[in-house]
Amino acid sequence: MAVAGPEVGIEKRSARPAGRGSGRRGAAVRLGLMAVPVAFFALFFAYPVTAIVGRGIKAEGDWQFGRIGEVLSRPDILDVLWFTTWQALASTALTLLIALPGAYVFARFDFPGKQVLRAVVTVPFVLPTVVVGTAFLALLGRGGLLDELWGVRLDTTVWAILLAHVFFNYAVVVRTVGGLWSQLDPRQEEAARVLGAGRFAAFRRVTLPALAPAVAAAALMVFLFTFTSFGVVQILGGPAYSTLEVEIYRQTAQLLDLPTAAVLTLVQFAAVGGILAVHAATVRRRERALKLVDPAQTSRRPRGVGQWALLGGVLLTALLLILLPLGVLVERSFDGPGSYGFGYYEALQSVGAGGSSTFLVPPLEAVGNSLRYALVATLIALVVGGLAAAALTRRAGRLVRGFDALLMLPLGVSAVTVGFGFLITLDKPPLDLRTSWILVPLAQALVGVPFVVRTMLPVLRAVDDRLREAAAVLGASPLRAWREVDLPLVRRAVLVAAGFAFAVSLGEFGATVFIARPDNPTLPVAVARLLGRSGELNYGQAMALSTILMLVCAVSLLLLERIRTDRSGEF
Repeated sequence: MAVAGPEVGIEKRSARPAGRGSGRRGAAVRLGLMAVPVAFFALFFAYPVTAIVGRGIKAEGDWQFGRIGEVLSRPDILDVLWFTTWQALASTALTLLIALPGAYVFARFDFPGKQVLRAVVTVPFVLPTVVVGTAFLALLGRGGLLDELWGVRLDTTVWAILLAHVFFNYAVVVRTVGGLWSQLDPRQEEAARVLGAGRFAAFRRVTLPALAPAVAAAALMVFLFTFTSFGVVQILGGPAYSTLEVEIYRQTAQLLDLPTAAVLTLVQFAAVGGILAVHAATVRRRERALKLVDPAQTSRRPRGVGQWALLGGVLLTALLLILLPLGVLVERSFDGPGSYGFGYYEALQSVGAGGSSTFLVPPLEAVGNSLRYALVATLIALVVGGLAAAALTRRAGRLVRGFDALLMLPLGVSAVTVGFGFLITLDKPPLDLRTSWILVPLAQALVGVPFVVRTMLPVLRAVDDRLREAAAVLGASPLRAWREVDLPLVRRAVLVAAGFAFAVSLGEFGATVFIARPDNPTLPVAVARLLGRSGELNYGQAMALSTILMLVCAVSLLLLERIRTDRSGEF
């Protein structure tokens, strides 16, 4: 056994069966591993959110729960709640309709360029929402491609929001559903057809029930991301449309109405908690006793006109839905006054170009700021998320499941609330961080940790327990067993987790917009500031910065695709 070679130097007296004592010791180690993630989330998530909500609900030291009913009975707030819910449902349905054929193609077909195409369709998922909104603004907005060609503008309509949400979440369905679909044995459906079932009947009775948990999990995640949408709605919706997240930002940053913002935060918190609870149940169903096979055994070249037409349709969808907006974004970044060139990129190197006082430093400095912040945030996310994943490796009890759900909350709870909460809570010794640069990486790491956990946990749980037991029999402590057994097996998963954490940290916007200092803006904050000012130069600089941010995220994802730990393509 390679776990404990000669260099370990285990004496005979230390060899003993892994019994109840080692089990108790393992449980103690897991509790110790949970201490750091719990402290991190308590201090930098629960505390700021609770403080900001408390300030809104409390008055003169007393809780004013009547404010909840007052706020939720206001017609303008009811309109926000209604729009948030129905646009999320519409976005989810439209995403499933467009992405499920892509999931089938990636699961069952083998064709040249498949890995590159898989990376391409995943690029939008790791792009900042500000970039997504900017790309669709260049395509659908005033002066955009459709406006120039046919005089059509969609930037102030709900269709622009829905299409941008499909663009952003297409990969969630393709990789979640397609990842499981590629591991289902196709011979089961073929057997049903041999027994007389038609193609649709065989799919409905055999494949669809097996896929249902994955489809439900993907749908819930899409609903969660669109229910809490911020950057896309803020850029494309204009003043006519507002989701809960956008309204929380408006009530907090513009109107300074903390009671209303606090109530809306509680509503969003309750909705996100319910969504995550249902999602956790669907994931547990998906993990149950399905007979899975190697994805390499299930994919083949398309056969017949119908299958080639389906592949062509998916490629066309990827071209129009994903590549076209990104291509227009890049084209607009070079379309300077009078001719194409690097004028907008060159303008990023100066302060106040064209009479603008948007920045205290050259906008190009935002690139270096974002990279430094994202690297620090990635390191924090790897430490916190890695410890959490190690603690969750053995499924045990409601406490551990509750901790797992807690780690997912930052994906759905208002980032605006977290950012503003940082400002009002982390301003006194011993944690007076309001003027410290570390505040931005801490906020970004909150979003990166769930991706680290979700990437590393399945790989850790796949490690054969007998390897750990053998190490324990040879006298290795649980910590040493983890270092000698688990870590070598999950090294590639750590690299993938780091890549995802880096990409999402790079694009975090909701919290960073509150805490990024004017002289140290991040890329998403810089893009939002430029878009908030009129003038052709500001617009062009926003396109140039968005293109830089897109390229950094795309390169990160292409590298991830080369080192991912399985062939299923699942997140």
